[in-house]
Amino acid sequence: MENKIVIIGGGNLGSSIAEGLIASGFVQAKQITITKRNLATLKHLEEKGVTITSDNKEAVKAANYIILAVKPFQIKDIIVDIKPFLNHEQHTVISVATGVWIKDLEELLTTEFALFRAMPNTAIAIQQSMTCICANQVAKNQVAFVSDLFNQLGKSIVIDEKLMDAATVLGACGTAYALRYIRANIQGGIEIGFSAAQASLIAAQTVKGAADLLLTKNTHPEQEIDKVTTPMGCTIAGLNEMEHQGFSSSLIRGLTASYKKIKNDM
Repeated sequence: MENKIVIIGGGNLGSSIAEGLIASGFVQAKQITITKRNLATLKHLEEKGVTITSDNKEAVKAANYIILAVKPFQIKDIIVDIKPFLNHEQHTVISVATGVWIKDLEELLTTEFALFRAMPNTAIAIQQSMTCICANQVAKNQVAFVSDLFNQLGKSIVIDEKLMDAATVLGACGTAYALRYIRANIQGGIEIGFSAAQASLIAAQTVKGAADLLLTKNTHPEQEIDKVTTPMGCTIAGLNEMEHQGFSSSLIRGLTASYKKIKNDM
Protein backbone atom coordinates (compact mmCIF):
# COMPACT_ATOMS: atom_id res chain seq x y z
CA MET A 1 0.00 0.00 0.00
CA GLU A 2 1.28 3.48 -0.88
CA ASN A 3 1.61 5.73 2.13
CA LYS A 4 0.00 9.09 1.56
CA ILE A 5 1.58 12.10 3.22
CA VAL A 6 -0.13 15.38 3.99
CA ILE A 7 2.02 18.38 4.88
CA ILE A 8 -0.03 21.02 6.63
CA GLY A 9 1.83 24.26 6.11
CA GLY A 10 3.42 25.08 2.76
CA GLY A 11 5.97 27.59 4.01
CA ASN A 12 9.75 27.19 3.67
CA LEU A 13 9.91 24.12 5.92
CA GLY A 14 6.87 22.31 4.52
CA SER A 15 7.90 23.00 0.93
CA SER A 16 11.46 21.84 1.62
CA ILE A 17 10.16 18.57 3.05
CA ALA A 18 8.02 17.98 -0.04
CA GLU A 19 10.86 18.88 -2.42
CA GLY A 20 13.29 16.59 -0.61
CA LEU A 21 10.97 13.60 -0.50
CA ILE A 22 10.28 13.92 -4.22
CA ALA A 23 13.94 14.44 -5.16
CA SER A 24 15.02 11.41 -3.13
CA GLY A 25 12.43 9.14 -4.73
CA PHE A 26 11.17 8.17 -1.29
CA VAL A 27 7.60 8.73 -2.47
CA GLN A 28 6.03 9.81 -5.71
CA ALA A 29 4.75 13.35 -6.00
CA LYS A 30 1.18 12.05 -6.29
CA GLN A 31 1.46 10.61 -2.77
CA ILE A 32 2.00 14.08 -1.27
CA THR A 33 -0.60 16.73 -0.49
CA ILE A 34 0.49 20.10 0.85
CA THR A 35 -1.80 22.78 2.25
CA LYS A 36 -1.53 26.55 2.44
CA ARG A 37 -3.86 29.52 2.30
CA ASN A 38 -1.95 31.16 -0.56
CA LEU A 39 -1.65 28.41 -3.16
CA ALA A 40 0.16 30.63 -5.67
CA THR A 41 3.49 29.95 -3.93
CA LEU A 42 3.00 26.18 -4.31
CA LYS A 43 2.48 26.08 -8.08
CA HIS A 44 5.98 24.69 -8.65
CA LEU A 45 5.05 21.66 -6.53
CA GLU A 46 1.73 21.23 -8.29
CA GLU A 47 3.61 21.12 -11.60
CA LYS A 48 5.61 18.18 -10.23
CA GLY A 49 2.43 16.27 -9.40
CA VAL A 50 1.86 17.26 -5.77
CA THR A 51 -1.72 17.95 -4.75
CA ILE A 52 -2.07 21.46 -3.34
CA THR A 53 -5.09 22.68 -1.42
CA SER A 54 -6.18 25.23 1.18
CA ASP A 55 -8.58 22.73 2.80
CA ASN A 56 -6.85 20.95 5.69
CA LYS A 57 -9.91 18.85 6.52
CA GLU A 58 -10.26 17.46 3.02
CA ALA A 59 -6.52 16.87 2.76
CA VAL A 60 -6.25 14.60 5.81
CA LYS A 61 -9.10 12.25 4.95
CA ALA A 62 -7.07 9.93 2.72
CA ALA A 63 -3.72 10.48 4.44
CA ASN A 64 -1.65 8.04 6.46
CA TYR A 65 1.00 10.45 7.74
CA ILE A 66 0.25 14.07 8.63
CA ILE A 67 3.18 16.46 9.03
CA LEU A 68 2.35 19.64 10.95
CA ALA A 69 4.81 22.18 9.52
CA VAL A 70 3.28 25.30 11.03
CA LYS A 71 4.02 27.84 13.75
CA PRO A 72 3.62 26.56 17.32
CA PHE A 73 0.73 28.93 18.06
CA GLN A 74 -1.20 27.49 15.08
CA ILE A 75 -1.07 23.86 16.23
CA LYS A 76 -4.10 23.92 18.52
CA ASP A 77 -6.48 25.55 16.04
CA ILE A 78 -5.37 23.26 13.22
CA ILE A 79 -5.78 20.07 15.26
CA VAL A 80 -9.18 21.16 16.53
CA ASP A 81 -10.17 21.81 12.91
CA ILE A 82 -9.05 18.42 11.52
CA LYS A 83 -9.68 16.19 14.55
CA PRO A 84 -13.21 15.12 13.47
CA PHE A 85 -11.65 13.65 10.32
CA LEU A 86 -8.87 11.71 12.06
CA ASN A 87 -8.76 8.23 13.54
CA HIS A 88 -5.90 6.57 15.35
CA GLU A 89 -5.93 3.44 13.20
CA GLN A 90 -5.28 5.37 9.99
CA HIS A 91 -3.38 8.51 10.92
CA THR A 92 0.11 9.09 12.29
CA VAL A 93 0.83 12.69 13.24
CA ILE A 94 4.29 14.27 13.03
CA SER A 95 4.89 17.76 14.42
CA VAL A 96 7.94 19.77 13.37
CA ALA A 97 6.75 22.81 15.34
CA THR A 98 9.37 24.05 17.79
CA GLY A 99 8.44 23.73 21.45
CA VAL A 100 5.30 21.63 20.96
CA TRP A 101 5.63 18.57 23.20
CA ILE A 102 4.07 15.17 22.65
CA LYS A 103 1.96 15.66 25.77
CA ASP A 104 0.54 18.79 24.11
CA LEU A 105 -0.43 16.73 21.08
CA GLU A 106 -1.88 13.98 23.26
CA GLU A 107 -4.08 16.48 25.08
CA LEU A 108 -5.49 17.57 21.73
CA LEU A 109 -5.72 14.15 20.06
CA THR A 110 -5.74 11.56 22.89
CA THR A 111 -3.01 9.02 23.62
CA GLU A 112 -4.42 6.52 21.14
CA PHE A 113 -2.76 8.29 18.24
CA ALA A 114 0.78 7.54 17.08
CA LEU A 115 2.50 10.88 17.62
CA PHE A 116 5.97 12.03 16.61
CA ARG A 117 7.91 15.18 17.33
CA ALA A 118 10.75 16.03 14.96
CA MET A 119 13.39 18.78 15.12
CA PRO A 120 15.06 19.40 11.74
CA ASN A 121 17.40 22.30 10.99
CA THR A 122 17.61 24.78 8.12
CA ALA A 123 19.84 22.51 6.03
CA ILE A 124 16.67 20.54 5.28
CA ALA A 125 16.36 22.93 2.33
CA ILE A 126 19.25 21.07 0.65
CA GLN A 127 18.49 17.60 2.07
CA GLN A 128 21.29 17.90 4.64
CA SER A 129 19.34 18.36 7.87
CA MET A 130 20.17 16.76 11.18
CA THR A 131 16.74 15.78 12.46
CA CYS A 132 16.10 14.57 16.00
CA ILE A 133 12.95 12.49 16.49
CA CYS A 134 10.95 11.30 19.49
CA ALA A 135 7.56 9.64 19.82
CA ASN A 136 4.95 8.29 22.18
CA GLN A 137 4.06 4.60 22.20
CA VAL A 138 4.34 3.79 18.51
CA ALA A 139 4.91 0.64 16.47
CA LYS A 140 8.40 -0.23 15.23
CA ASN A 141 7.29 0.00 11.60
CA GLN A 142 6.04 3.56 12.21
CA VAL A 143 9.36 4.57 13.79
CA ALA A 144 11.19 2.99 10.84
CA PHE A 145 9.04 4.86 8.32
CA VAL A 146 9.40 8.25 10.00
CA SER A 147 13.15 7.78 10.47
CA ASP A 148 13.48 6.75 6.84
CA LEU A 149 11.43 9.78 5.78
CA PHE A 150 13.76 12.22 7.53
CA ASN A 151 16.83 10.32 6.36
CA GLN A 152 15.84 11.40 2.86
CA LEU A 153 16.29 14.97 4.07
CA GLY A 154 19.70 14.46 5.69
CA LYS A 155 20.30 12.28 8.73
CA SER A 156 18.03 11.47 11.66
CA ILE A 157 18.34 10.10 15.16
CA VAL A 158 15.67 8.89 17.60
CA ILE A 159 16.14 10.39 21.07
CA ASP A 160 14.26 10.71 24.35
CA GLU A 161 11.98 13.74 24.36
CA LYS A 162 13.73 15.08 27.47
CA LEU A 163 16.72 15.77 25.18
CA MET A 164 14.73 17.80 22.64
CA ASP A 165 15.73 21.17 24.10
CA ALA A 166 19.35 20.09 24.00
CA ALA A 167 18.82 18.88 20.43
CA THR A 168 17.56 22.35 19.53
CA VAL A 169 20.82 23.85 20.78
CA LEU A 170 23.20 21.30 19.30
CA GLY A 171 21.42 20.55 16.04
CA ALA A 172 19.49 23.73 15.21
CA CYS A 173 21.34 26.59 16.91
CA GLY A 174 24.46 24.61 16.02
CA THR A 175 24.03 25.64 12.40
CA ALA A 176 24.56 29.27 13.41
CA TYR A 177 27.58 28.35 15.53
CA ALA A 178 29.18 26.48 12.63
CA LEU A 179 28.49 29.38 10.27
CA ARG A 180 30.02 31.86 12.72
CA TYR A 181 33.16 29.68 12.82
CA ILE A 182 33.28 29.67 9.02
CA ARG A 183 32.78 33.45 8.99
CA ALA A 184 35.75 33.87 11.35
CA ASN A 185 37.81 31.61 9.09
CA ILE A 186 36.91 33.80 6.11
CA GLN A 187 37.98 36.92 7.98
CA GLY A 188 41.27 35.29 8.91
CA GLY A 189 41.73 34.12 5.34
CA ILE A 190 41.33 37.67 4.05
CA GLU A 191 43.88 38.89 6.56
CA ILE A 192 46.49 36.42 5.28
CA GLY A 193 45.98 37.29 1.63
CA PHE A 194 42.87 35.74 0.07
CA SER A 195 39.99 37.58 -1.49
CA ALA A 196 36.65 37.27 0.30
CA ALA A 197 35.31 34.93 -2.40
CA GLN A 198 38.39 32.71 -2.29
CA ALA A 199 38.43 32.57 1.50
CA SER A 200 34.70 31.76 1.60
CA LEU A 201 35.08 28.83 -0.80
CA ILE A 202 38.14 27.41 0.96
CA ALA A 203 36.66 27.80 4.46
CA ALA A 204 33.24 26.34 3.61
CA GLN A 205 34.59 23.37 1.65
CA THR A 206 37.20 22.64 4.33
CA VAL A 207 34.53 22.49 7.05
CA LYS A 208 32.29 20.35 4.82
CA GLY A 209 35.18 17.97 4.19
CA ALA A 210 36.01 17.75 7.89
CA ALA A 211 32.41 16.92 8.76
CA ASP A 212 32.20 14.34 5.98
CA LEU A 213 35.36 12.67 7.29
CA LEU A 214 33.69 12.06 10.64
CA LEU A 215 30.39 10.93 9.14
CA THR A 216 31.99 8.65 6.53
CA LYS A 217 34.79 7.13 8.60
CA ASN A 218 32.95 7.22 11.96
CA THR A 219 36.09 8.47 13.68
CA HIS A 220 36.62 10.78 16.64
CA PRO A 221 37.64 14.37 15.80
CA GLU A 222 40.94 14.00 17.66
CA GLN A 223 41.91 11.07 15.41
CA GLU A 224 41.57 13.28 12.35
CA ILE A 225 43.24 16.23 14.09
CA ASP A 226 46.28 14.06 14.89
CA LYS A 227 46.71 13.33 11.17
CA VAL A 228 47.34 16.98 10.36
CA THR A 229 49.31 18.06 13.44
CA THR A 230 53.03 17.39 12.91
CA PRO A 231 55.59 18.06 15.67
CA MET A 232 56.48 21.76 15.86
CA GLY A 233 54.18 22.39 12.89
CA CYS A 234 51.90 25.27 11.97
CA THR A 235 48.68 23.37 12.75
CA ILE A 236 49.51 22.65 16.38
CA ALA A 237 50.79 26.20 16.82
CA GLY A 238 47.43 27.54 15.63
CA LEU A 239 45.40 25.07 17.69
CA ASN A 240 47.31 25.85 20.87
CA GLU A 241 46.90 29.61 20.37
CA MET A 242 43.13 29.13 19.86
CA GLU A 243 42.93 27.12 23.08
CA HIS A 244 44.96 29.75 24.96
CA GLN A 245 42.33 32.27 23.82
CA GLY A 246 39.49 30.04 25.04
CA PHE A 247 38.25 28.55 21.76
CA SER A 248 36.78 25.28 23.09
CA SER A 249 35.61 26.71 26.41
CA SER A 250 33.84 29.65 24.72
CA LEU A 251 31.99 27.28 22.38
CA ILE A 252 30.91 25.06 25.27
CA ARG A 253 29.82 28.12 27.26
CA GLY A 254 27.83 29.33 24.26
CA LEU A 255 26.03 26.00 23.97
CA THR A 256 25.17 25.93 27.66
CA ALA A 257 24.02 29.59 27.55
CA SER A 258 21.60 28.76 24.75
CA TYR A 259 20.34 25.73 26.65
CA LYS A 260 19.78 27.78 29.81
CA LYS A 261 17.91 30.38 27.76
CA ILE A 262 15.51 27.72 26.45
CA LYS A 263 14.92 26.32 29.93
CA ASN A 264 14.40 29.74 31.51
CA ASP A 265 11.89 30.75 28.82
CA MET A 266 9.72 27.65 29.30
